[in-house]
Amino acid sequence: MDDSAPFSVDTVLAPVDGTDESVTALEYAVAVADRYDASVHALFVLGRGVIQGMNAGTLEEDDVATDTREFFAGVREIAAAEDVPLVSSVDDGFSPSIKTRHPGNVVLDTADLVDADFIVLPRESTTDASPDVLEQAAEYVLAYASQPVLSV
Repeated sequence: MDDSAPFSVDTVLAPVDGTDESVTALEYAVAVADRYDASVHALFVLGRGVIQGMNAGTLEEDDVATDTREFFAGVREIAAAEDVPLVSSVDDGFSPSIKTRHPGNVVLDTADLVDADFIVLPRESTTDASPDVLEQAAEYVLAYASQPVLSV
């Protein structure tokens, strides 16, 4: 490997969960993508409560889809303001039948799937007693990602 080769980024993965913290992380992902003339892949990770609610029938899938679409509309505005290409996807962060499926694995699996060169995700909260879905994944992703990770 040529140590003098410049650092390059083609795809920045930005896991989001609908929180203000994930919007901030996405703004950083867009800035990184803008700097390296890259694209952003925004992955909306559905939390345990959402998955359990849909499985139990107490949460309508259409409502979840509407909320997710509305969130992505704001995300597209952030990327468009900097003229950064954006792709989005949604995945379950938890599984009632697969114990090894958790937000950290979902983020890392998606990073491999989309060939991400860089990951930006929300930092684990030190003050919130009930961390959000991606805050729970931050430490895992930081420990096991093969890509550079920025936790904001």
